[in-house]
Amino acid sequence: MIAIWGLTGLKASMAVSRPNPISRIRELSSSGKWLELFSHYNELRRTGLQVTDPWVLSSIFKASSRISPSLVRSFQACVIKLGLASSSSVANSALDFYFKCKDCGSAMTVFRSMESRDSISWNILIHGLLDMGDWEEGLQWFKNARAAEFEPNVSTLVLVIQACRRDGVNFERLAFHGYVVKSGFQFIMSVKNSLLGMYADTDMRRAKQLFDEMPERDVIAWSVIIGGYVNSEEPQIGLTIFRKMVSEGHTHPDEVTLVSVLKACASVGDLMLGMAVHGFLACQGLDADIFVINSMIDMYFKCRDVSSAIAIFGMLPGKNLVSWNSMLSGLVLNEEYWEALLVFRAMAEEGVKFDEVTLVNILQACKFYEDPARCKSVHGVAIRQGYEGNELLLNCLIDAYGKCSHVNYAWKLFDRLKKMRDTVSWSALIGGLARSGKPDDALSLFDKMIRAGEEPNGITMVNLLEACASSAEVKRSKSAHGIAIRRGLADEVAVGTAILDMYSKSGTIIPSRRVFDRIPCRNIITWSAMIAGYGMNGLAQEALALLAKLRDQGLKPNAVTALSVLSACSHGGLVEEGISLVKSMIQEDGLNLGPEHYACVADMLARAGKLDGAIDLIESIPLRLKPGASAWSAIMNGCRTFMNAEISKMIIPRVLELEPFCSGSYMLTSGILAASRMWGEAARVRKLGKERGVKVVAGYSLVHVENRAYRFLAGDETHEFAGEIRRVARQLHSSLRFHGEYDKLMGTGCYG
Repeated sequence: MIAIWGLTGLKASMAVSRPNPISRIRELSSSGKWLELFSHYNELRRTGLQVTDPWVLSSIFKASSRISPSLVRSFQACVIKLGLASSSSVANSALDFYFKCKDCGSAMTVFRSMESRDSISWNILIHGLLDMGDWEEGLQWFKNARAAEFEPNVSTLVLVIQACRRDGVNFERLAFHGYVVKSGFQFIMSVKNSLLGMYADTDMRRAKQLFDEMPERDVIAWSVIIGGYVNSEEPQIGLTIFRKMVSEGHTHPDEVTLVSVLKACASVGDLMLGMAVHGFLACQGLDADIFVINSMIDMYFKCRDVSSAIAIFGMLPGKNLVSWNSMLSGLVLNEEYWEALLVFRAMAEEGVKFDEVTLVNILQACKFYEDPARCKSVHGVAIRQGYEGNELLLNCLIDAYGKCSHVNYAWKLFDRLKKMRDTVSWSALIGGLARSGKPDDALSLFDKMIRAGEEPNGITMVNLLEACASSAEVKRSKSAHGIAIRRGLADEVAVGTAILDMYSKSGTIIPSRRVFDRIPCRNIITWSAMIAGYGMNGLAQEALALLAKLRDQGLKPNAVTALSVLSACSHGGLVEEGISLVKSMIQEDGLNLGPEHYACVADMLARAGKLDGAIDLIESIPLRLKPGASAWSAIMNGCRTFMNAEISKMIIPRVLELEPFCSGSYMLTSGILAASRMWGEAARVRKLGKERGVKVVAGYSLVHVENRAYRFLAGDETHEFAGEIRRVARQLHSSLRFHGEYDKLMGTGCYG
């Protein structure tokens, strides 16, 4: 007689003499003794018994998967041979195993072979596909399951909502929300929070509506809505909701909430609120989380409190790579480039492995110092660590090489990119060529970019306009202006500002002003550029009038505006007006003057012949604001103009010490000494420059003839008009000598 235990071939006598095999399997399965369970199963097989109970087979499937994947495949083959694979519970076990092994092909084979599918089958299928990141396929099978009247569990439903949040996924979110409501899942907190997160990614209006309709809100709901507003660039609303959360007092913010709040503080630059959040974190004991600490470092840097950010970083016991990168990016943001290089060195000394973000940040410091050696070093690290294929890093290297006057290296990198080239790559190289004095190559590359089908953006146009500005050809500038208009980029503030700056540098101030008047939304940079344009074209009074108009518009001049105004006053000889404006900007606008402003004031005084006043100004300002070589060079120019050899001899050592590798300093110094008939001293200065390997950059003149700019280098005999120029120059010199005007001009400094 056969006992009905789900076993075949078992003799009745064994039921009396042995314990129930199914009970034993259940016991081993519940205690997780998978190896014993599988051994027991093999023992049953050796006695000629065949297991047919679906629950037992599922347990053996589970045991096999815990021991070895090969055992599962072997066991499944046995089940198929016995004709038991169609059992839904057995098939579900196999389906679950294959998805956990990331074997989607085998899982789909099992699923399609099932004669009957239950809710568990559909849940395993959809959950498995979505968990593997196959969003489109998972959502499509979810639609198929709904047609088959499938009822998902909460876990699967949450995964479906997460899939809906993915970029590029085509799914009817509103229809799905309706399905959730009709199915009665909208009252489950995890589902509500997932729906809230789905809307927060794409539609903050619907997200806020759903949030307001929630009768109960946990910390996740508050965090999602605050983070949604912060990420959608509405940080002020996010901060308002945070204040409401705190004032209600029902829910305490956690680390995730506070990270979003710190990000909002950083976005709006609210240092006081950021410090308050820091204090709250400390009181609640939440400031030990590395993620929170990294966010605090970022917040302090973006709120321009560098010392607090450095202090937090210094006290951080377990720094991770994000901590180091936050430190680097914050220092770069605050233009503390030397400190960034020191942090980078400390990373190397502590054995921290760099990533692409680290290298991109350190390249910003290399660009500032125009240090090609450091750029090459970073490039070498990128190659050794296998980051050659990172587009962001390669584009930064192209930009860095261009700004370090190594445009040939930039071009080689650009050539290697080939299929990886994007608008950023083209723009970076165009900018590098423009800054390296190769406007023709920059314009030619722009033409290639257009022919390659690449769409220029605002940065591309700014770089192209810079190239046209350096070429100083009006016809070419108008052509670039036309390109910006046709591409719909001329109305962008940055592009419009670059256009007016281009016209100003080409000496055509009227078109520059027309562009300025047509820019729809002018910012302080646009106003400053126009003021600078008037100044560089000798229209100091117009520059001052525009400054007054700027104030009438309710704007305050910034550091760049102040520099533009001072430069205009300096070139226009308006010393008293310049001094008066500096005082008003300090007292009325709260402007903090930097070394470059003091250098400009010194230049203004020196041009007016007030050399003693210029020296007194420089020596009286605080040490931390001491201007560099540019201020002393300005005074030296004044010495040359007004033939003051005594002051020049006092300043020369300072200039050569501050700029030991600047050719202009040596040329200016030797010129002053030669003009004072100190021939030996002049020769020694030139010799010192040669010994230091200083490369002399030739000066040039730029003359516009029929909308074309002609550049004449000093000493260049190759130009087609060189002979004619020398002949006219000799005639002009002779005429001046004859009328006695030459000595007068030299005395007044008009040739200075």
